[in-house]
Amino acid sequence: MMAQSHDHSYKLLFSHAAMVEDLLCGFVREEWVREIDFTTLEKVSGNYISDDLRERADDVVWRMRLRDRWLYVYLLLEFQSAVDPFMAVRLLTYVGLLYQDLIRAGPLTVESRLPLVLPVVLYNGRPRWTAATELAELLEAAPAGLERYQPQFRYLLLAENRYSNAELAPLRNLNAALFRLENSRDPAEVQQVVAALVEWLQAPEQVSLRRAFAIWLRQVLLPARLPGVRIDEVNELSEVRDMLAERVVEWTEDWKQQGLQQGLQQGLQQGLDAERQLLLRQVRRRFGEVVAADSAPLLAQIALPAVLEDLGEALLDCADGAAWLAAVKNRLAGDGE
Repeated sequence: MMAQSHDHSYKLLFSHAAMVEDLLCGFVREEWVREIDFTTLEKVSGNYISDDLRERADDVVWRMRLRDRWLYVYLLLEFQSAVDPFMAVRLLTYVGLLYQDLIRAGPLTVESRLPLVLPVVLYNGRPRWTAATELAELLEAAPAGLERYQPQFRYLLLAENRYSNAELAPLRNLNAALFRLENSRDPAEVQQVVAALVEWLQAPEQVSLRRAFAIWLRQVLLPARLPGVRIDEVNELSEVRDMLAERVVEWTEDWKQQGLQQGLQQGLQQGLDAERQLLLRQVRRRFGEVVAADSAPLLAQIALPAVLEDLGEALLDCADGAAWLAAVKNRLAGDGE
């Protein structure tokens, strides 16, 4: 549910032209960006239906004039906790659906060329992004002559966790502010960034964007950092700033406590993982790779360090792999792990 709320609130933020302009100007370091006419920014539909009638509700798509042609920016908002190793394939499919939709809608003709598309993945997860950004990296090596028939595709990755506060803080850029909030370490830092956003977004025509930031802060960022803490029902960015000013001391303590609890849970999990890996290495040395592979899913069900320790001792008494696997299964059945 939280990931879905995050997805919807980001779509709301990037439904504003100012966010798209700042994203391209601040984080796409290419010369051609200077040639974009940002007064032509136009949001287009992101709902496409493939030829087999399967509907794809895509992310955020904008178009703008680059010199004398249209440039489409396909912005995929990625909030999964795990990195998708085949993102290049996934995004290639989405861009293909965009092209199909443009062909159906016209006014493209047989002689017409398809418009340019910039595919962007905006990733806000904590794990470092490790997936290939180029399709060629996912394909098997082709023999000479066959490689020319393989599809070529790459996307631009913008991973928020790769930017440090030192890089982002000097920038008067809405996306830099968003990234700083995502990477924030305490309510005081959130308060500082929100105060800057209030100053930048004072114009009457920016009221919708101010509210979009306020909704994201109230419904997504603050509840995630302060679970169980009541967040006031505010819909204006200046109200979020005032709320933070009033409760920054109290919330800092809650924030630290939440971080401590998360750290303890992560430490316990890491300790369990290390014990499992040690036990699997011992199983592998005694009974071989097959028994170790059969043991892994069984040991993954055990959540108590003491049980793993007991099984480590039981391993010494087992005459063969069958006896060992039976011992693990009996322990699981007996403890209800």
